[in-house]
Amino acid sequence: MISMVRFLLPLMLMAVPGWVYAAEMRVAVTTSFHNSGLSDVLLPQIKQDLDIDARLIVVGTGQALKLGRAGDVDAILVHSKKAEELFVEEGYGTHRREIMYNDFVIIGPSSDSAKVAAVTSVNAAFSAISASKPIFVSRGDDSGTHRKELALWKLAGLDSNAFEPNWYRAVGSGMGAALNTASGMNAYIMSDRASWLKFKNKGDLKLLFSGDPVLFNQYAYLPVNPAKHPHVHNEMAKALENWLVGKKAQTMIGAYKISDETLFIPNATPN
Repeated sequence: MISMVRFLLPLMLMAVPGWVYAAEMRVAVTTSFHNSGLSDVLLPQIKQDLDIDARLIVVGTGQALKLGRAGDVDAILVHSKKAEELFVEEGYGTHRREIMYNDFVIIGPSSDSAKVAAVTSVNAAFSAISASKPIFVSRGDDSGTHRKELALWKLAGLDSNAFEPNWYRAVGSGMGAALNTASGMNAYIMSDRASWLKFKNKGDLKLLFSGDPVLFNQYAYLPVNPAKHPHVHNEMAKALENWLVGKKAQTMIGAYKISDETLFIPNATPN
């Protein structure tokens, strides 16, 4: 009898006049976007304006792209341009729409044994870390941040695959967890600026280097292609995209601050 009630109750509730249920869609987003706290600001407004419950699947960019390829989400919001363009070229995404950007920064102990704060380029910063070999925490999780870090070692003429594990620690975790590890070990780490500003357990860590144009960090929105996965909620994905590039959302993104510092710069091209 109890099991029958449990089965019938949802059907009975659906039939009650006046009851309204918001539609739900799944969006894979990066841990850096979620850690910033911006999603806590945007989601209630999305629900109010679109009557859509956007359920966030918080993962690294690599995993977000895998979820999109499998049709397990309706859209993705990530930050690894080459991988995003390949996702669209292979037909898994209908298109790529830029939404906002920030930058990457290099964090380290205030003593700064590698003298990163004294350099003038990110190449010099990574070279200084490699030469002095202080503990460096890498996310190691195939996220957009991890991919960018690997690209920067290569740009500096360094092979990260050859780094000794006694100083180069790949932790295989999201930005918040990686920052916690770096704080606990008083280590160097590369972070997106938003996650660093939101992070509370800074300990002795401080921002040592930023400002090199190569540290630019673009976020983009990609609806999953219904031609590949007919079950995805493409109309909701399009509605969310139109909202994200609209004046209200772009203003909210630009106005979001922590300690009077802006975390993201909106740069969507309007419809």
